[in-house]
Amino acid sequence: MATECYFYPQIGAQPLNDYPRPQFERADWLCLNGIYEFTIGSDYDCPDEFDSTILVPFAPEYRASGVERHPEPEEYMWYRRAFSVPEDWSGRRILLHFGAVDYTCEVFVNGISVGSHTGGYLPFCFDITDFLADGENILTVRANDPTDKGGQPRGKQATKSHGFWYKSVSGIWQTVWLEPVNEAHIGSVKLTPDVFGKKLTVEADAPGEYALKAAITDAQGAPVTEAEIDGRTEIPLSGAHLWTPEDPYLYNIVFTLEKDGHTVDTVKSYFGMRDFSLRKDIHGYMRLCLNGKPYFQSGLLDQGYWIDTGLTPPTDGAMIYDIQKMKDMGFNMLRKHIKVEPLRWYYHCDRLGMLVWQDMVSGGDYESNFLVGVLPNMNIRTVSDSNYKLFKRTDEGDRAEFRRELFEMIDVLYNSVSICCWVPFNEGWGQFDAREIGLAVKEKDPTRFVDHASGWHDNGGPDFVSIHKYIMPVRAPKKDPQRPFVLSEFGGYSLILDDHVWNKNKSFGYMMYRSHESLTAAVKKLYEKQIIPLLAKGLSAAVYTQVSDVEAEVNGLLTYDRKVVKVDEDVMRGVNAKLKF
Repeated sequence: MATECYFYPQIGAQPLNDYPRPQFERADWLCLNGIYEFTIGSDYDCPDEFDSTILVPFAPEYRASGVERHPEPEEYMWYRRAFSVPEDWSGRRILLHFGAVDYTCEVFVNGISVGSHTGGYLPFCFDITDFLADGENILTVRANDPTDKGGQPRGKQATKSHGFWYKSVSGIWQTVWLEPVNEAHIGSVKLTPDVFGKKLTVEADAPGEYALKAAITDAQGAPVTEAEIDGRTEIPLSGAHLWTPEDPYLYNIVFTLEKDGHTVDTVKSYFGMRDFSLRKDIHGYMRLCLNGKPYFQSGLLDQGYWIDTGLTPPTDGAMIYDIQKMKDMGFNMLRKHIKVEPLRWYYHCDRLGMLVWQDMVSGGDYESNFLVGVLPNMNIRTVSDSNYKLFKRTDEGDRAEFRRELFEMIDVLYNSVSICCWVPFNEGWGQFDAREIGLAVKEKDPTRFVDHASGWHDNGGPDFVSIHKYIMPVRAPKKDPQRPFVLSEFGGYSLILDDHVWNKNKSFGYMMYRSHESLTAAVKKLYEKQIIPLLAKGLSAAVYTQVSDVEAEVNGLLTYDRKVVKVDEDVMRGVNAKLKF
């Protein structure tokens, strides 16, 4: 059925100008999204002339940018714009933030390099104070993206779109912004809820000669408690209101850095009291638990692509729409697939009540079809990934880069309440040392689940027996005494809708249907005949493919343009209502 749901940036408006980091918010900031001078070419040094303009933060490959051109791996993207620092920020340090730039970049202010960054999906910033002039300043960025010609983490981006490899996203693709801070300021905070210990643990990076204080209020703003933070500090919270998808209750916390009665920094954040654990039920099956009780996670694969903006959400409302629409259909979890979203996306999951499995962005060469297509369908899903040659992971530098970005991603997203699971590898792509890496992720963050090798090849790591199954019937694996069974991908049922399809001739799906009614009936049957009966045989989570169509893939519950819901929402709510322990 048709619905009014897609939110395009308004012509002339500054795109994505909502506060970009709700988990660590200061009052003063300045959005630098908008029109930049732009050029693509072979020049490593800044060109004298820029031959076009681009609307930041949209990637040049996509219509919303105004460019619609893919840079070749050997080419450089150059961005330039003027900006002025607000007068009332005088005397403070000025930080220049980038939400994400794919893949490498160097940043210049007034022609002087202020720093460089490698990694296409994570935020970074530079202190540009010493490079600023009075009045107008010039920001210039040089970016390069090898896309699928390199072994870096890149997800499903391809130089040429085909099948489930999608149009690339190069250069700046998330918000650019300025933030003033005093010389002494809070660097970061790490929040760890402990439901059964009845406390919140706070770890902060702040100058030791200053007093750091925390004030917690409830969702309505009423005071709960206060504490002084000194290193790793435990704040008692007895009788806490717990966070669940059905009741996504969030506490507010405000940090103030003080000296001699003067406040030099104030940061607002929030947290939810929730606990993720594994426990055996009375039949000996390991179960995923939320706040100590078995909780079935009914989720969807969510690749986070939009038709005119690629990986960049077109607006804040577009992110909210996807999350809320899936929640309205009764789903309680999204598997963020091989992508890291802007921080506002996780904030909306936190406040709306949507669990998140967070994939690491895949990289390296794609393995042979025999390894990932033939063997898994012969139920051979346990090939050792220490054979780097077999998995096309022989490049030591690429493996080191993957590890670096994986653990940096966990640091960046740690305070997101909704994230319950880290997924380092998917279907063997770029997989190496998955058991070791899974254990390292678990050591770094013991508060969440780890799906060390989603789909295949299982190398005995934490925490799941994780299976993907398309077309063929879904059957329960042999009971594992320590690990629950999760169906981390299935379904993929498809429907092509004229006027809402990216390319009708190239469209594909795992099983094709002709109408809204026949697709709905098939999905309902799949759940009722195969998925729901497996709950009694150990199934603890199921991830249906997928939230929306993406390019030629037409297996979404929503069309790529988000203008049509392809299944009956009441039927989906009814199915999900049965997926409970």
